[in-house]
Amino acid sequence: MNDSSSEVQVKEDKYRSYLYGEGEKDTKWRYGVPNYDVVNKLFEDGRTKVWPAGSVEEEVQNIVKTWEMEMFHKTRLEDFKTIDPSNYMFSLNGRKLISLEEKRKQGGGYNSLLQTSLPEKYRLYNPAEETTDSAHVAFTTTFPRGFAVEIMQVYSGPPVIVYKFRHWGFKEGPFKGHAPTGEKVEFYGMGIFTLDERKKIVKVEFFFDRGELLGALVKGDQISDNSVNETTSGCPFLKNTG
Repeated sequence: MNDSSSEVQVKEDKYRSYLYGEGEKDTKWRYGVPNYDVVNKLFEDGRTKVWPAGSVEEEVQNIVKTWEMEMFHKTRLEDFKTIDPSNYMFSLNGRKLISLEEKRKQGGGYNSLLQTSLPEKYRLYNPAEETTDSAHVAFTTTFPRGFAVEIMQVYSGPPVIVYKFRHWGFKEGPFKGHAPTGEKVEFYGMGIFTLDERKKIVKVEFFFDRGELLGALVKGDQISDNSVNETTSGCPFLKNTG
């Protein structure tokens, strides 16, 4: 007979690897160990696909979620498990491939995913003016329950993964001087992940319309910058992301 009171419970995330456990005991986290409980509920309540356990779709979905977690939250190259940092390359919407170091100079995270050739005066969100931290605060404040992602279809599995994805969340906080609306914000896109013989990601390519995301974020009424600053300062959601 098992004594459940004496069992050691190991925390884990259903959709992400390399987050907890002995292998992460020395990992350096940008905002502390992230907690995905809230965004996992958003994902489970709002997803349109439930992939069978062991399917290629489930495998790809977990790879994408784990990669995203590491990109947003781990600070040291030696702590990355999903990618080969020395050979990793990234491209957005067919632009020139850049290295991980170049990607980090752009601000990583949301900044590298929202690069644009628009003149600065037309930019609803200007990645050139944002830091890693300011971008993260902006989006985690706008989406306090996180920004969930699901895999809609996998066109080819490893080693060259081609897939369609859907990102969504609810604009329950302000964004760049625009009031919350409570409305669902979502967009679709395509991703290509290339893995090496060790199943490490060496190339990531994304194709999507950033306007689908940003256009929905500026629908709210204009509010004062002070209101936004008061809301985002000391933001409690930095560890909760999608």
